[in-house]
Amino acid sequence: MISKTMENALNKQIELEGYASFFYLSMASWCDREGLEGCAKFLHRQSDEERNHMLRIFHYISEVDGHALTPNIPQPPHEFESIQQILELVYAHEQKVTKSINEMLGLCYKENDYNTLNFLQWYVEEQREEENLARGILDKVKLIGNGSQSLYFIDQELERINTQQLAAEAASGEA
Repeated sequence: MISKTMENALNKQIELEGYASFFYLSMASWCDREGLEGCAKFLHRQSDEERNHMLRIFHYISEVDGHALTPNIPQPPHEFESIQQILELVYAHEQKVTKSINEMLGLCYKENDYNTLNFLQWYVEEQREEENLARGILDKVKLIGNGSQSLYFIDQELERINTQQLAAEAASGEA
């Protein structure tokens, strides 16, 4: 059994994860339009991952006799200034998700909800990885710079990162 307070918090997290999925999908579409195939693939994959995060919470709520709600997701932006802006937005959004997870952990302690606390531990690790990945990409983008050929190298770098992540998932049986 889960408290209404925790159920509401988890349903808000479902909405946040769903928005992230659509936000990254919108970014992927922009990259496709701009000819940034590697960036688009990376963002499509990130979108799928966020949807899976959303569904994981959705199923958990049902498992603990709560009522998972399909999210009311606001329309994300469709126009962006640059791939650099997109990557900064990804990092900022991941930080927002981390903050939300941390707030739910505090609520778990307040509510003595150790099942949800245990469930959320996976998200703690996942968010550490997501923030580290986004920060690392931004660091590489800074090294690549804003020259006329920078888009090509950024696109290639994101394609490389995407390929590495897919290989790691396949090796661990996640794919």
